[in-house]
Amino acid sequence: MSGDLLAAARFDFVWLASQSERRRQLLDQIGVSHRLLVADADEDVEALEAERVGELPLDYVVRVTRAKLQAARERLRRRQLDDAPIVCADTTVAIGRSILGKPVDADDARRMLRRLSDRSHRVLTAVAVTAGRRTTLATSISHVHFATWPAASIDAYVASGEPFGKAGGYAIQGAAAAWVAHVAGSHTGIMGLPLHETAQLLRRAGVAMAP
Repeated sequence: MSGDLLAAARFDFVWLASQSERRRQLLDQIGVSHRLLVADADEDVEALEAERVGELPLDYVVRVTRAKLQAARERLRRRQLDDAPIVCADTTVAIGRSILGKPVDADDARRMLRRLSDRSHRVLTAVAVTAGRRTTLATSISHVHFATWPAASIDAYVASGEPFGKAGGYAIQGAAAAWVAHVAGSHTGIMGLPLHETAQLLRRAGVAMAP
């Protein structure tokens, strides 16, 4: 491992620019102390995630992560908060060139899950860390194959409310796992924060974390 990765820790916490409870849990898992840096009420976070015509899934997730990071940096400066690295991430689901974002309603969630049933798809996550003027970014691409997901089970899953706010309309750490037949890649990346890549970026930024 390079000396860059083994740099002495200079920060004892990070700012997490995300409302995702699972991302908080994943940072806890690797011993990274964090504070939330979420958007103000007047910030249009959803606008940052708007798709562009013809945009490829990987380009999309990288662009959105960079946009979230820039918004978070401005937020930190505006609030005059303590200096520490900022962590941002974005996750999307893709079938070919098609991006499956967060469902807008129950019908949209059902439509997405029926597309995912009995086929493979990709889960793409980008994570970025900024410390001072330096920003580093990494991506994780995983492949998930769903078994045939019966319509009645999809309806029950949508009725549970779990699909909302999640790319592709599902959470692999939730009840949807019962229909996941195969995974290749990063399980934590599918959850929304690939820990191997995130840990590398945090070490380079000088963040204290578990051994």
